[in-house]
Amino acid sequence: MIKRVIKKLFCLVIVLVILSFLVFALLYIAPGDPAEKRLTSQGVAITKEVLDSERERLGLLKPFLVRYGEWLLCIVRGDFGISFKDDMPVAPKLVAGLRNTSILALTSLFVSLIISFPLAIISAIRKDGITDHIVRLFSFVGNSLPNFLISVLLMYLLCIKLNLFPVIASGNIQGLFMPVVSLAIPMTGRFVRQIRSEFLNEMKEDYIIGMKGRGVSCRYIILNLVHNCLGHVFTIVALQIGSLMSGSVVIETIFRWPGIGKLVMDSITARDYPVIMGFVIIMGTIYVVINQLSDILCHYLDPRTEI
Repeated sequence: MIKRVIKKLFCLVIVLVILSFLVFALLYIAPGDPAEKRLTSQGVAITKEVLDSERERLGLLKPFLVRYGEWLLCIVRGDFGISFKDDMPVAPKLVAGLRNTSILALTSLFVSLIISFPLAIISAIRKDGITDHIVRLFSFVGNSLPNFLISVLLMYLLCIKLNLFPVIASGNIQGLFMPVVSLAIPMTGRFVRQIRSEFLNEMKEDYIIGMKGRGVSCRYIILNLVHNCLGHVFTIVALQIGSLMSGSVVIETIFRWPGIGKLVMDSITARDYPVIMGFVIIMGTIYVVINQLSDILCHYLDPRTEI
């Protein structure tokens, strides 16, 4: 198993290098000039001499492969470079944004799991009953609503009408509530449908039918179902963590939550390429590590599962 893990990690490193090259190439050919954006934001009168000097200082006049090679060597050494926007190191910005995004994503994931897991189990056990139809209806509605629409509706109801929460998230627990709910509602809808489907498939297995025929208690059967479905559930959750970390951009922008999504959106506007590339590498690494850990955990829970 160790050899397989090492081989897979080696392949994933190659994937990260290819991903970084493609994103670097897209930024290279994208319209917009980081030097011009920086000078404009500082109120500097732009002339050809000033613009060329700023481009040379930022290293934008070097050939593409030279720029990419220098950036890649810096990343290998753990140096994410200097921001084009304010000449600050990129790494502390990414760490601060990643910490806030992790708080938002993991809190949303925890809320979704403690709600969706029991609902999915009840819905699967009482298949085609009234409870099942109600749970499936709410999961369908929650899964169908986009995050930004939920955010706007919650903002209008809880912030403007009832004045219970601040419109702009301030980084505290009260400011965390609205972004968490906006992410948790559609995620709960997806989890309920996926976990319910896994439980229904497992309930058709012979060992479950045999336990029911022998009169085994419902509680013991449910515990066996939960144990045998954990591998699939962990895979679903692992994929969702990666999506949450990179996909909470809209929510962070709406509520002004100081996460990595908002940082990247501001960086895209400012053509701050070092921050954007740092974000790509971090998100790619998170996806790689989480998927690898998920495969190992699934194999540990069920040795029949291939890594």
